[in-house]
Amino acid sequence: MSRTTYSFLDLVGSISHPAVGSFIFTGEGAGSVTVSKSTERSTHDVAADGSIMVSKIAGNNGTVTIEVQQTAPLHKWLLKWFQTCWALPTNQWAETSMLLKNSTTGGSHICQGVSPQKEADVPYQAQGSRVTWTLLCADIVNDPR
Repeated sequence: MSRTTYSFLDLVGSISHPAVGSFIFTGEGAGSVTVSKSTERSTHDVAADGSIMVSKIAGNNGTVTIEVQQTAPLHKWLLKWFQTCWALPTNQWAETSMLLKNSTTGGSHICQGVSPQKEADVPYQAQGSRVTWTLLCADIVNDPR
Protein backbone atom coordinates (compact mmCIF):
# COMPACT_ATOMS: atom_id res chain seq x y z
CA MET A 1 0.00 0.00 0.00
CA SER A 2 1.35 3.40 -1.01
CA ARG A 3 1.13 6.21 1.51
CA THR A 4 1.73 9.92 1.03
CA THR A 5 1.95 12.70 3.56
CA TYR A 6 1.42 16.44 3.19
CA SER A 7 2.40 19.23 5.56
CA PHE A 8 2.05 22.98 5.13
CA LEU A 9 5.38 23.19 6.98
CA ASP A 10 7.02 21.80 3.84
CA LEU A 11 6.18 24.99 1.95
CA VAL A 12 8.95 27.56 1.63
CA GLY A 13 8.34 30.90 -0.01
CA SER A 14 10.53 33.75 -1.09
CA ILE A 15 9.30 37.19 -2.10
CA SER A 16 11.67 39.81 -3.45
CA HIS A 17 11.68 43.38 -4.76
CA PRO A 18 14.88 45.25 -5.75
CA ALA A 19 14.05 48.28 -3.56
CA VAL A 20 12.72 46.35 -0.56
CA GLY A 21 14.89 43.24 -0.46
CA SER A 22 13.85 39.66 0.08
CA PHE A 23 11.84 37.79 2.67
CA ILE A 24 11.93 34.01 3.05
CA PHE A 25 8.97 32.48 4.82
CA THR A 26 7.81 29.10 5.99
CA GLY A 27 4.60 28.23 7.79
CA GLU A 28 5.36 30.56 10.71
CA GLY A 29 2.21 32.58 11.32
CA ALA A 30 0.74 31.64 7.95
CA GLY A 31 -2.66 30.02 7.68
CA SER A 32 -2.68 29.33 3.96
CA VAL A 33 -1.21 30.24 0.59
CA THR A 34 -3.36 29.76 -2.51
CA VAL A 35 -2.19 30.11 -6.12
CA SER A 36 -4.99 30.80 -8.62
CA LYS A 37 -4.73 31.23 -12.38
CA SER A 38 -7.09 33.85 -13.85
CA THR A 39 -7.06 33.09 -17.56
CA GLU A 40 -9.28 30.33 -18.87
CA ARG A 41 -7.07 28.43 -21.30
CA SER A 42 -9.74 27.10 -23.61
CA THR A 43 -13.14 28.08 -24.97
CA HIS A 44 -15.55 26.41 -27.34
CA ASP A 45 -17.63 28.35 -29.84
CA VAL A 46 -20.66 26.51 -31.15
CA ALA A 47 -21.84 27.50 -34.64
CA ALA A 48 -25.49 27.36 -35.76
CA ASP A 49 -24.83 24.01 -37.48
CA GLY A 50 -23.35 22.53 -34.26
CA SER A 51 -19.72 22.59 -35.35
CA ILE A 52 -17.28 23.44 -32.57
CA MET A 53 -14.38 25.84 -32.83
CA VAL A 54 -11.91 25.27 -29.99
CA SER A 55 -9.68 28.18 -28.96
CA LYS A 56 -6.42 27.74 -27.07
CA ILE A 57 -5.84 30.92 -25.05
CA ALA A 58 -2.48 32.15 -23.77
CA GLY A 59 -2.09 33.81 -20.40
CA ASN A 60 -0.29 32.98 -17.16
CA ASN A 61 -1.68 35.75 -14.97
CA GLY A 62 -3.35 35.08 -11.65
CA THR A 63 -3.23 35.66 -7.92
CA VAL A 64 -1.44 34.42 -4.84
CA THR A 65 -3.58 34.78 -1.74
CA ILE A 66 -1.76 34.68 1.58
CA GLU A 67 -3.67 34.34 4.84
CA VAL A 68 -1.40 35.18 7.77
CA GLN A 69 -1.64 36.07 11.46
CA GLN A 70 -1.68 39.84 11.95
CA THR A 71 1.40 39.63 14.21
CA ALA A 72 3.45 37.41 11.87
CA PRO A 73 6.80 38.58 10.44
CA LEU A 74 5.47 37.96 6.90
CA HIS A 75 2.56 40.37 7.44
CA LYS A 76 4.93 43.02 8.80
CA TRP A 77 7.20 42.58 5.76
CA LEU A 78 4.25 42.81 3.36
CA LEU A 79 3.16 46.09 5.00
CA LYS A 80 6.68 47.51 4.54
CA TRP A 81 6.75 46.17 0.95
CA PHE A 82 3.43 47.83 0.12
CA GLN A 83 4.41 51.20 1.57
CA THR A 84 7.82 51.18 -0.12
CA CYS A 85 6.44 50.15 -3.52
CA TRP A 86 3.66 52.75 -3.29
CA ALA A 87 6.25 55.49 -2.84
CA LEU A 88 8.40 54.31 -5.78
CA PRO A 89 7.97 55.43 -9.39
CA THR A 90 5.15 53.63 -11.20
CA ASN A 91 7.54 51.61 -13.38
CA GLN A 92 8.79 49.83 -10.21
CA TRP A 93 5.32 48.91 -8.87
CA ALA A 94 5.31 45.36 -10.28
CA GLU A 95 9.01 44.43 -10.00
CA THR A 96 8.35 41.88 -7.27
CA SER A 97 8.97 38.18 -7.84
CA MET A 98 7.96 35.21 -5.74
CA LEU A 99 8.92 31.55 -5.50
CA LEU A 100 6.81 28.95 -3.68
CA LYS A 101 8.24 25.45 -3.28
CA ASN A 102 6.89 22.38 -1.50
CA SER A 103 9.64 19.93 -0.54
CA THR A 104 7.22 17.01 -0.14
CA THR A 105 5.49 17.26 -3.51
CA GLY A 106 8.48 18.75 -5.32
CA GLY A 107 6.15 21.25 -6.95
CA SER A 108 6.81 24.95 -7.22
CA HIS A 109 5.34 28.18 -8.55
CA ILE A 110 7.44 31.01 -9.95
CA CYS A 111 5.60 34.33 -9.99
CA GLN A 112 6.76 37.49 -11.79
CA GLY A 113 5.26 40.95 -12.07
CA VAL A 114 3.77 40.71 -8.58
CA SER A 115 1.85 43.66 -7.14
CA PRO A 116 -0.60 43.99 -4.24
CA GLN A 117 -4.28 44.18 -5.12
CA LYS A 118 -4.65 46.36 -2.02
CA GLU A 119 -3.39 46.52 1.53
CA ALA A 120 -4.74 43.80 3.80
CA ASP A 121 -7.81 44.75 5.83
CA VAL A 122 -6.96 45.64 9.44
CA PRO A 123 -8.98 43.85 12.14
CA TYR A 124 -9.19 45.45 15.60
CA GLN A 125 -10.99 43.12 17.99
CA ALA A 126 -10.73 41.32 21.33
CA GLN A 127 -8.38 38.63 20.05
CA GLY A 128 -5.72 38.46 17.38
CA SER A 129 -6.86 37.51 13.91
CA ARG A 130 -5.63 36.65 10.44
CA VAL A 131 -5.29 39.07 7.55
CA THR A 132 -5.46 38.30 3.85
CA TRP A 133 -3.11 39.65 1.20
CA THR A 134 -4.09 39.18 -2.44
CA LEU A 135 -1.12 39.56 -4.74
CA LEU A 136 -1.70 39.99 -8.48
CA CYS A 137 0.82 38.19 -10.67
CA ALA A 138 1.44 38.97 -14.34
CA ASP A 139 3.07 35.57 -14.87
CA ILE A 140 2.72 32.35 -12.85
CA VAL A 141 4.64 29.28 -13.95
CA ASN A 142 3.64 26.01 -12.30
CA ASP A 143 6.32 23.32 -12.11
CA PRO A 144 4.59 20.18 -10.77
CA ARG A 145 7.68 17.92 -10.96
